[in-house]
Amino acid sequence: MRDTFWGMPLWLGVAAAVLIIFVRGQVYYWIGRGLGERLYTSRPVRRIGVERVRKVEGLVARRGAVAVFGAHWVAGLRHAIPICAGAARMPLPRYVAASALGSALWTPPWVVGGYAVVWGWLEVFGRSPVAAGALAAAVVAVIAALVLLRRRRRGTPGPRVRPGD
Repeated sequence: MRDTFWGMPLWLGVAAAVLIIFVRGQVYYWIGRGLGERLYTSRPVRRIGVERVRKVEGLVARRGAVAVFGAHWVAGLRHAIPICAGAARMPLPRYVAASALGSALWTPPWVVGGYAVVWGWLEVFGRSPVAAGALAAAVVAVIAALVLLRRRRRGTPGPRVRPGD
């Protein structure tokens, strides 16, 4: 594995990624702060569901900085909580502290882990393209099995095929 990330030392790449994630959270906060109550009449919130967004706002009201910190680990909440925190006028110092800590702890494992996966894949491919192909097929098979299992548990039918198609 290389010790550079896009031509810069790995540690600098990780620091840049942490900064990007932190800034993203601040942008979301200020979007929510600027929208305020108009957030709930916006097209994206109507599509998501006002009741769902109100639940997220309730989570921010109950848990505050803990919700902001923890949101980094939950995909949908990673974007919704900062916007709701801004709309709810969460105190900025508390928000910034929780967001900075969440960014600093969540980002490095993803960046370094992703970096290791990419370089590991390239190493396997470089040594044996057949092994790389088999590994790719195995990953696709596992993902397909998980999707089918999830559909079965939900009772959701798969894609419908019309006769003659």
